[in-house]
Amino acid sequence: MQTTSTTETPVASINGIALHNAGDALTADELRQRAYAELLRQTAIQKGLLAATDAPGTDGIASEAASVAIEALLEQELVIPEPSEEACRRHHAANQASQYTTGERVNLRHILFAVTPGVDLNALRKQAEGTLLNVRCFDHNKIQLNTDDAFSKAAKTLSNCPSGAEGGQLGWLTTTDCAPEFAKELFGHPEVGVLPRLVHSRFGLHVVEVLGREVGVAQPFESVHGAVTMTLKQQTFVTALRQYLSLLAADAHVEGIDLDSSDTPLVQ
Repeated sequence: MQTTSTTETPVASINGIALHNAGDALTADELRQRAYAELLRQTAIQKGLLAATDAPGTDGIASEAASVAIEALLEQELVIPEPSEEACRRHHAANQASQYTTGERVNLRHILFAVTPGVDLNALRKQAEGTLLNVRCFDHNKIQLNTDDAFSKAAKTLSNCPSGAEGGQLGWLTTTDCAPEFAKELFGHPEVGVLPRLVHSRFGLHVVEVLGREVGVAQPFESVHGAVTMTLKQQTFVTALRQYLSLLAADAHVEGIDLDSSDTPLVQ
């Protein structure tokens, strides 16, 4: 999980171009996103795709011309091969239960420990793990769901999600109702009850209880071939982009930000 620590000074820059104004409070992720975008903007100018008069901004918003030029740059520089049918079939077989099944629904409730700027991640994890242990112990002896059980009480007092007021109830969900990383942990599995692990998502750490499952229908490879192909091409694009940005960063003069610690390029 990437850091969300806040950075105020010094002003970060790429090849002498400031990424923000002095005194701006930005997370490390926000700084990285701006740094990568500025690297691409400068490269687009070098490649003749963007006028040298394009003005850099310190608000993180690129000009329309820069956005178009960056898209053209990536199309020109990144080679994204068409995945083979064998690779597509392997991906489909490995992910059929979690990604290529329709109609599956899960009835669940959760307790969210949100990761926010400046939060002590170690303390947050310890609190989440302690809560998980507590509600799992009570879950083994639970006879029926009611508003006074340990899970419901914990959700009402600890959860950072609005559902906490309802004891953490989220109701029946499909994969499209959830963030992808959250859905991956919940769908395509037989588990019912309080999960024996914390579920990680872009929102934070979740203690999750599965109250019921409705099995979906697995989709044959032929009917989802196009979706599988697009998924593999997107994965290849992300890998190629990460490598390309690493090369650009290695040749740039970077101040006030550590791009080496970034696992994934944050370019939107």
